[in-house]
Amino acid sequence: MVAIVVTLLLALVLFYLMTSIKIVRQGYQYTIEHFGRYTTTAAPGFNFYPAFFYRVGRRVNMMEQVIDIPGQEIITKDNAMISTDGVVFFQVLDAAKAAYEVSDLYVALLQLTTTNLRTVMGSMDLDETLSKRDEINARLLSVVDHATTPWGVKITRVEIKDIRPPADIVNAMGRQMKAEREKRANILDAEGTRASEILRAEGQKQARILEAEGRRESAFRDAEARERAAQAEASATRAVSEAIEGGNTQAINYFIAQKYVEAIGKFATSPNAKTILFPVEATQLMGTLGGIGELARDAISAMPRSEQPSAGPSVPRVKGASTPQ
Repeated sequence: MVAIVVTLLLALVLFYLMTSIKIVRQGYQYTIEHFGRYTTTAAPGFNFYPAFFYRVGRRVNMMEQVIDIPGQEIITKDNAMISTDGVVFFQVLDAAKAAYEVSDLYVALLQLTTTNLRTVMGSMDLDETLSKRDEINARLLSVVDHATTPWGVKITRVEIKDIRPPADIVNAMGRQMKAEREKRANILDAEGTRASEILRAEGQKQARILEAEGRRESAFRDAEARERAAQAEASATRAVSEAIEGGNTQAINYFIAQKYVEAIGKFATSPNAKTILFPVEATQLMGTLGGIGELARDAISAMPRSEQPSAGPSVPRVKGASTPQ
């Protein structure tokens, strides 16, 4: 009988010891209550708290967790209905606050995030909600993290997964995008045409400038040639004048022969004259030519010997004949 009682006592003691040992897994913390009042937090590993006097209040997950925000219908600032959803990443930093400052942490976080999501996106236009997703995430993170600080929770990230406008708005946005792209194409086409016209005008301007410069150069060359011809004519006239002053009458014959030949050439080139009748005294013409020969011979004789031509046909002396009766 005594042995049975001892065995029962040993079994009760062993059972009491086993129930007093608390093994906490890594990534969790347990709140310990003494007659229903929070006293301490059990860290991961081996913990001993006498049974009946102490018990585990809450088993709190200290790892980073994620809550999925279900799809929400939100009306934007410009009265457009959109559907959106997202996720919230959070981590419990204080197990006691997370256990006793809020009744249901997960429900509280979900409701808080959903409410602020409606507030943030409802204050923005449709275009802003579609193009400023990072700004929405940052504003949600700031608001929700500030609200959950008393709960011992740290909101690490808030991400909007998808934003779905209505079908008619999507079609309107497609048409708007098409019109915008056509507008850009027309602008680029107009700019290309303008650049082409400018280049063409520049080319024509440069061509006119070069043409004008060519005409100016040609006119300058022509003027230079006329000047040289005038100088040669003046030199010839001066030489003949000096010959006449020196008493050489053959110079007069030179001028008469020159004018005579020019006059005959003008008659020959006249477009209206088919038959020309005029008196020609061959002996006078020969006499004039003879005067030219005399003038040339005298001019050669007056030159220094070093400048006289070394060889060449002699200039014949032609004497004028009498005019036949």
